[in-house]
Amino acid sequence: MAKMMMMQQSQPSLSLLTSSVSDFNGAKLHLQVQYKRKVQQPKGALYVSASSEKKILIMGGTRFIGIFLSRLLVKEGHQVTLFTRGKSPIAKQLPGESDQDFADFSSKILHLKGDRKDYDFVKSSLSAEGFDVVYDINGREAEEVEPILDALPKLEQYIYCSSAGVYLKSDVLPHCEVDAVDPKSRHKGKLETESLLQSKGVNWTSIRPVYIYGPLNYNPVEEWFFHRLKAGRPIPVPNSGIQISQLGHVKDLATAFLAVLGNEKASREIFNISGEKYVTFDGLARACAKAGGFPEPEIVHYNPKEFDFGKKKAFPFRDQHFFASVEKAKHVLGWKPEFDLVEGLTDSYNLDFGRGTFRKEADFTTDDMILSKKLVLQ
Repeated sequence: MAKMMMMQQSQPSLSLLTSSVSDFNGAKLHLQVQYKRKVQQPKGALYVSASSEKKILIMGGTRFIGIFLSRLLVKEGHQVTLFTRGKSPIAKQLPGESDQDFADFSSKILHLKGDRKDYDFVKSSLSAEGFDVVYDINGREAEEVEPILDALPKLEQYIYCSSAGVYLKSDVLPHCEVDAVDPKSRHKGKLETESLLQSKGVNWTSIRPVYIYGPLNYNPVEEWFFHRLKAGRPIPVPNSGIQISQLGHVKDLATAFLAVLGNEKASREIFNISGEKYVTFDGLARACAKAGGFPEPEIVHYNPKEFDFGKKKAFPFRDQHFFASVEKAKHVLGWKPEFDLVEGLTDSYNLDFGRGTFRKEADFTTDDMILSKKLVLQ
């Protein structure tokens, strides 16, 4: 049987509440949360429409995106439950988070322990609890979502974390939400989930991030560069280094997830979410150096076709132009990313890597293969 610990929470006022949210210990986010009555919305304001406190389930939530999203939702007065296998602590203090803020959050967050692939358990446990909104942060396959929908016939909104990786490779960029998708991509499960949500007639919203970075990132995105910079090593970059990519800060992604909650304009819609500007691979290496206070990096270009790296990944980004427009989210939701690239990388470095808390051990095996061949050719 699943166990849930219920905590008493204060009820939000029914008037318009304005708050300056600094839960992330980064850039302040000015949010206005409308509860019952409509008011004139100032231009550019970010509104979260919620008629009352919501009973929210987050599938996942103990890593990266969910950590920041759950704090925002709790701060807004919602009752938040994390559905996890219980392998990680439900509440973990963030770097720079005060003891009081952490104590307040950990006293309110709830937990439902189980395996989302145990579909019978998912149906029975979720139907017993009942939830108004589901944030699916870790769903990869459509078959994992159907039992959740079956268990919650009165669900108000299903908010899904998809990926910009579903887009079909194109010579015409940036990717927009109406662009062709690739049913054979490695993210095809997310694409099939979006199709399932459309077919079920539920109120859904899908968020398609590009590359996500920021504190507590378990994927070697910025960490890959910081490892090499900290070790004083050259940075191997495939081909010309002018391939254009795009990164979005995890805290900006969390506010986008918050912006679609109860928002009629987000109903049955897809939104790309990332940073506003694009960056080349070489430019990203220099931005990481600037963020961490390192000297100008030595960048070494190589042809990946000349090497057999086996199953090892020599570079953390796909070797192509890959970026998406966030104009729809800006215009429809009133959302806007708070972090520019260097500012966001600095936040990541200071709160994570600057404290010596690298997620993974450095592996320079492929670097050494590249550099040794470069030396021979010289």
